Amino acid sequence: MKTIGHFIGGASSTASGGRTSHVYNPATGEHTANVALADQATVDAAVAAARAAFPGWAATSPLRRSRLMNKLRELLEAHADELAALISSEHGKVVSDARGEVTRGLEVVEFACGAPQLLKGEITDNIGPGIDSHALRQPLGVVAGVTPFNFPAMVPMWMFPVALVCGNTFILKPSERDPSASLLLARLVSEAGFPPGVFNVVQGDKDAVDALLHHPGVDALSFVGSTPIARHIYATGAAQGKRVQALGGAKNHMVIMPDADMDQAANALLGAGYGSAGERCMAISVAVCVGDAAAETLIAKLKPMVEGLRIGPGDKDNPDMGPLVTCQHRDKVKGYIDAGEVEGATLLVDGRGLKVKGHEDGFYLGGTLFD
Repeated sequence: MKTIGHFIGGASSTASGGRTSHVYNPATGEHTANVALADQATVDAAVAAARAAFPGWAATSPLRRSRLMNKLRELLEAHADELAALISSEHGKVVSDARGEVTRGLEVVEFACGAPQLLKGEITDNIGPGIDSHALRQPLGVVAGVTPFNFPAMVPMWMFPVALVCGNTFILKPSERDPSASLLLARLVSEAGFPPGVFNVVQGDKDAVDALLHHPGVDALSFVGSTPIARHIYATGAAQGKRVQALGGAKNHMVIMPDADMDQAANALLGAGYGSAGERCMAISVAVCVGDAAAETLIAKLKPMVEGLRIGPGDKDNPDMGPLVTCQHRDKVKGYIDAGEVEGATLLVDGRGLKVKGHEDGFYLGGTLFD
């Protein structure tokens, strides 16, 4: 069985202190690999590599960093399909969704390429008698990023390109559910010419996150994930004197007015609610219709669309929706459907019990709609 490891100091490693976790293909339910879960020693090694690389990288000119970022952008574009296929195989989202994720991440890489202009300082002459003011933008140090399962490429690309181009070194702790995209990103960063230790990947679970939060060699940490974990990370990191940004979970509501274009509203709701199997914080899980007439019109249009969703493995026949990321998550969502039914909502489309031919062990649920 393949073991997915770390990337530390420019080299691959499978050190874990003996702890691993299973990685699955959600479309088939197959156990495809094990991922090494970092222990304290592994985190220490990653921080040591990042700290050793920091002085030289911080002294590198923004122009040179930007040139390397441009090279990384070229490599990411060249390998976008490979990255999308890898995301689909471990997350389950359809390849077109995964390709869109990569494209959105690339937008941040493109922004980071403007570092020579963005990092300019300021000088204000004579702000007071005999006083001039100078403002400089200087690297902070070692930055860690803890990212969620639902966007294994895009969310890391929200973080590390900006951190690197500003002269910081970076440690990525991706989700252990779909860890392979992080290693492809690391390979491309290395191939682009970034020095060893500037970008590192530590696979792991809560133990790895807590080790990064408490490590005195980590100066800042960025997080995207659930709200309870965001609160824990913000409180713990801030207490350690680190700069922390923590983005918690979210769900969106769509408010539909009586004069809305109902065809457009139904199409938008279908994509937003069921795309990526709803596993994203921007998913619209609730539609609030103003007036019974608006609700009845929307439901009449939406119900057959939900019933007609094509569901299957994300890498075949371009389905509308793929599986959920794990069997546990599928069962959790099924529990929400069970609860909605018990609490008295009208179940218009029931996605429970869906079996995809040839992929009966996959982690699938059909489209579901409550009134």
